[in-house]
Amino acid sequence: MPAGRTDKGERTFYLFSGKGGVGKTSVAAAAALKFAEKGKKTLIVSIDPAHSLSDSFEMEIGGEIKRINDNLFAVEIDPKKAVDEYRKKIEPKMDKMGILKDMGLGEMMDAGGMAPGIDEIAAFDKFVRYMTEDEYEGYDVIIFDTAPTGHTLRFLSLPDVLDSWVGKLISIRIRFSGMINLFKRMLPFGEGDGDGGTETEALEMMKKRINLAKEILRNPDKTHYILVMIPEEMSIMESFRTLKVLDEYGIPLKSIIVNQIMPENRNCEFCMGKREFQQKRLVEIRKRFGEYKIMEIPLFKEEIKGIDILNKLKERLDI
Repeated sequence: MPAGRTDKGERTFYLFSGKGGVGKTSVAAAAALKFAEKGKKTLIVSIDPAHSLSDSFEMEIGGEIKRINDNLFAVEIDPKKAVDEYRKKIEPKMDKMGILKDMGLGEMMDAGGMAPGIDEIAAFDKFVRYMTEDEYEGYDVIIFDTAPTGHTLRFLSLPDVLDSWVGKLISIRIRFSGMINLFKRMLPFGEGDGDGGTETEALEMMKKRINLAKEILRNPDKTHYILVMIPEEMSIMESFRTLKVLDEYGIPLKSIIVNQIMPENRNCEFCMGKREFQQKRLVEIRKRFGEYKIMEIPLFKEEIKGIDILNKLKERLDI
């Protein structure tokens, strides 16, 4: 067993989030290398459809877990594949959709079979599996490289949305008892084919799994949400709005990383002007986010790409 391995059930989860272009994926990849270096078996999961993780590591990662080094593994959730898998669960039941559409489910379907939002539900199903299934209990740390902030916040609201949805199904189970098994097969988090228990038990199992996801996301001992920003006004404002939404959903913020800070160079007038501007923004950041741990990362002269540069970046991270 590698040094630093934790006992079963002591996995920790790190979610890196931020506005597009702030270096979130680079920081997440560097953090993964740092944990792996400490002897922790680490899995980094990209839930960003852009999948910059492959670019960061300069290797094709794809939808199956790939070993990066002795303790580090990576995978990219493919939204299209996740939706295709989800569609396969629904299409065989399409001939029975009439009553379901009358109940409002039809609003989720577009002419092609899937509506906006289904991709997030399908990806969230996989996200929760990484958090809860026995297959992933061997990892000490699981890092999620998320999509840009707005998409991520919608994504993190899904446990509440799905919990409410399943709760409504339970409340109407008597009137629509004949349809519950069909719902059970169609919703994410369903178990089996409906033969293992009553409709209510199956729905309660779904609700339990959804609530487990909520519990993990809201547990500061299990989940660490790290916000990545740059010292510019738009990034600061978006980060501040993000903090409010996280608070609304009860998801604790662990720390803040301020990336791409211009180093001092008195031989470069432009550099010094840029640095002076950023230093003013840093004062604002420390004031707005002073209750959180703030890590300041300089702008590198090299592109943050490849293991060698990521190793330099990881030395700047205090996690």
